[in-house]
Amino acid sequence: MVMSMADDMIDEPIIPADRAEREIHEVFDITLILKGIHASAEILGGILLYAVSAESILRVVDFFVGVEIREDPHDFVANYLLHLAQNFGGSAQSFAAFYLLFHGILNAFVVVELWREKLWAYPVSFVILGGFIAYQLYLLAFSYSFWMVLFTLLDVAIIFLVWHEYGVLKKRRGIS
Repeated sequence: MVMSMADDMIDEPIIPADRAEREIHEVFDITLILKGIHASAEILGGILLYAVSAESILRVVDFFVGVEIREDPHDFVANYLLHLAQNFGGSAQSFAAFYLLFHGILNAFVVVELWREKLWAYPVSFVILGGFIAYQLYLLAFSYSFWMVLFTLLDVAIIFLVWHEYGVLKKRRGIS
């Protein structure tokens, strides 16, 4: 009976280090997918912020939180969202739209190039993600945001995974 090389590989025991590398790579792929989804949402949000007026945003927020505020005038979250919407517009809206678009486009670029395993993209991603982390930490120094903490932690995890994948890719390609 003739056995193919693939059949031979199936019968070989999986070396724990290989299994660990495969699992780390799967986590890397999952984080890239999450980062890609996040980048897409930011790009869409930036476009919407440029396209939608501050008055329209206020009407939408009022539609969703108005009933809650009438039922409980002291509801912290509803009042906070309404306050944000009332003070949103002009330069704040333009900055938010620009930031979302810029951040989303750079993140999408990093995700695509890492997915394509372009060796130059790994160090570039360190710089881009490191810059985002520094800016996010700067913002967190002034006001707490659960989402900002979450996205900062995701960026830190991605940097470690990218660093690991960079080493694996260089080793696989015989680069020191």
